[in-house]
Amino acid sequence: MSIIRIEHLKKQYQNAFPLKDVSVEINKGDVISVIGPSGTGKSTLLRCINMLEQPTGGRIFVDGEEITSPKCRLELVRRRMGMVFQSFNLFNNLNILENVMAAPVDLLKMPRDQAQKQARALLERVGLGDKAENYPSELSGGQKQRVAIARAIAMKPEILLFDEPTSALDPTMVGEVLSVIKSLADEHMTMMIVTHEMRFARSVSNRVFYMDEGGIYEDGTPEQIFEHPAREKTRAFIKRLKTIEIEIPDAEPDGALIFARLERFGREAMIPASALRHIRLVFEELVLQLILGRLREEGRGFPVRISIEHSDEDGSTVLTASYGGEEFDPFTEGDELSATIVKKLVKRIEHEYSGGNSLSVVF
Repeated sequence: MSIIRIEHLKKQYQNAFPLKDVSVEINKGDVISVIGPSGTGKSTLLRCINMLEQPTGGRIFVDGEEITSPKCRLELVRRRMGMVFQSFNLFNNLNILENVMAAPVDLLKMPRDQAQKQARALLERVGLGDKAENYPSELSGGQKQRVAIARAIAMKPEILLFDEPTSALDPTMVGEVLSVIKSLADEHMTMMIVTHEMRFARSVSNRVFYMDEGGIYEDGTPEQIFEHPAREKTRAFIKRLKTIEIEIPDAEPDGALIFARLERFGREAMIPASALRHIRLVFEELVLQLILGRLREEGRGFPVRISIEHSDEDGSTVLTASYGGEEFDPFTEGDELSATIVKKLVKRIEHEYSGGNSLSVVF
């Protein structure tokens, strides 16, 4: 049964036209992940659905009511649609319990004792029952986002919209937020989630929208979109997810930042945890120990450019490193222990020198 119907939706700004023609139906209980390159209208679509953005053209219906009509009472419609933003939007002058209580008391006129009981139950549900008296400034990013989710569901919405709910979080905090969203999906809450977390999108959704060319370029099941995309741009996007480029400009790289990027790459590319551990270990021993160790001694050869590509078809990964300096094959001239560790993990090694070094390993 359709709960949202969108007909020829358009949204144009002075210098951009993110939504040119969107027509789609969203059924009750759908969990839809919205993916695609930056600037393709993903967040704009969500903001039009709850009318935070006024569409340039087209119509939107929620439970048969046209919310784009001037006669529509938007404040009543928005009570049925919760929205969770990437920036949390908590009230910093209220404690966590009061943040969750505020909307039910002010908008639904719920008695304070009932709202407080509900708020405590919701905070327990998202794992923050012991933080009820704390203020937002005392919480981590992941905790703030879980409070934002509790606040959204305190209004008992029929639909939940998530606008990149993990993009502002440290990688270590992403899992705790996604776990809460997954629990809502398991309860068949109707949800739309703009996300870059592809493994999550694949596991939690029954539909995926790939957005491009001003609309929903491809709509399908997670298996269809991630394994058998039908259209060219979707295929190109999914392929790009499997590749990461890293440039190390000097002898003292930010290792924590590099490994955070690798973790994010692994999540977005849906790489199994065991394979990602191998990628990290090979990167650390081959790049950070063997190659950078030699270039530090020479005092030249930077930048080092790394490309990592993972294949779902056979589970293989190819790491390619390009670096300058004198000819140097780390497997014949480098630290023996690091070279031995890498050799045990990889299937094939190729080194070439032609004015610069090019090294590829397959594992």
